[in-house]
Amino acid sequence: MPRRHFGDAGQAFPIYITVVGGLLFLALAYFAVGQAAANRNGAQTAADAAALAAAQDRRDQLSGAWRQNFLDPEKWQDIFDGMAEGLTPSCWRAEQLAASNDAIVLSCNADGLLSYTVEVQTNRTVGDSIVPGTETKRSRATATAVIESRCGFELPAADEDPDAEEKEELPMLTCKGGVDWELDPKTSEDLLPKPEDLFDVHLAD
Repeated sequence: MPRRHFGDAGQAFPIYITVVGGLLFLALAYFAVGQAAANRNGAQTAADAAALAAAQDRRDQLSGAWRQNFLDPEKWQDIFDGMAEGLTPSCWRAEQLAASNDAIVLSCNADGLLSYTVEVQTNRTVGDSIVPGTETKRSRATATAVIESRCGFELPAADEDPDAEEKEELPMLTCKGGVDWELDPKTSEDLLPKPEDLFDVHLAD
């Protein structure tokens, strides 16, 4: 009766177990990397949203200041440069947006007059994985948003004739996109430029 030889199969079984174990380890490692990447992406999304929210709140305040002073063109440039009376801190908006993205604000700073930098940390951890310590690891991210004036103008030249009648004329606002705003003291508030007409808000490169 012919004999059956199981020697080759017996030798291959440990190799098979080793290969399967290696592949399983790699799969778990890739899963851990994916978990960490997803957590970092969540942190960056929260930081971007928080920085933009703070900058947009400052933009809205500057726009409101311009509306209050649109009859005084001498103040326009200061407002477009980020300087206006009565401005209040805008980091509360950063905290709101971070919270809505399941994160907290670690720091929020106005970089000069027309920029906000926000650092956030996720509330969620990376989670359990084959990498030790990830169960308590939280991701951090930083983002900066800037505010830029969209418009320019020219103040009328001072009339050298002291007897000349004072004219109630306002400069034309020349804005990006080829939009010109012809204003006069009787312009209705509903027809004045909106915040997005006067300022751009975007993330810094």
